[in-house]
Amino acid sequence: MIEARELSKHFKDGKRGLVRAVDGISFECKGGEVYGLLGPNGAGKTTTLRLLSTSLRPTSGTALVNGIDVVSNPEKVRSQIGFLSGNTGIYGRLTPREMVGYFGELYGMSDEIITKRTDEVFSMLDMHDFADVRNEKLSTGMKQKVSIARAVIHDPPVMVFDEPTTGLDVMSSRTIVEFIRRCRDENKCVIFSTHIMSEAMRLCDRAAIIHKGRIFASGSIQEILERAGEDNLEDAFIKIVGE
Repeated sequence: MIEARELSKHFKDGKRGLVRAVDGISFECKGGEVYGLLGPNGAGKTTTLRLLSTSLRPTSGTALVNGIDVVSNPEKVRSQIGFLSGNTGIYGRLTPREMVGYFGELYGMSDEIITKRTDEVFSMLDMHDFADVRNEKLSTGMKQKVSIARAVIHDPPVMVFDEPTTGLDVMSSRTIVEFIRRCRDENKCVIFSTHIMSEAMRLCDRAAIIHKGRIFASGSIQEILERAGEDNLEDAFIKIVGE
C-alpha cells in the first residue's frame, strides 16, 4: 500500500552545499503490517514521511500510496493517510469534538457521518468524558488522544507515525503503542519512524535502517539482527552503519 522507488529529496544549503536528505531509497509497506524507518535524528526519516504525505515534493524517484502517485495526485493521497507525530498541534480553544468535527469537514465528510465516526473513535480511545472540554485544559495524554482522533476521523487505510512518542510520558506513549497495534489489527498499512530501538523491537514487522539519507539494511527485525550477528537492535544498527 506504500511503494517507494529510488525516492530522493535534495536541498541547497548555503554552508553545506547540496544536502541529500533522502538519497534514492526504495521500500514497500503492506496492509496489516508495521514498517519501521529506524535511524538517528537527521537520518532522513521525517523527510521521507513528508514526501509520502505530499508535504514535500521529491527531487527524483516515485512513491505510490494506496496505488496513487504522490506527485501527480497529492490531494487524493492525503485522503488516504492519517498522519501523527509527537508534536502534532491542536487548537486550544476548541473542544475535542469541535476539532475532530472540523477535520472531518476538511475531508468532505457529511455531518451525519462525522457524528457517527466521532462517536466510534471517542469510544475506541475512551474520550467521551472530556469530549466537550477545551483542549487547552486537557492533560498531555488526553491531547495525544485528540491528535489520534483527528488523524483517523476519515478512517484512512494508511497510517504514518513520525516519532509519535517523542517527549511523551509512559502512559501517553503506551496509548500510542496500543493504537499502532490496533491499526495493524485492522489491516491498515502502518509506517512508523523512530530512533528508539526498543520500540521497533516491540512494534515492527519489517524495518529499514536509514542513515544519512540512505537505506543500509532492510527486512524483518530478526533478519536485520542475523545480518549484523547481534541479539540487540541497537548494537545491530551501530554495526550496520559502521559508526
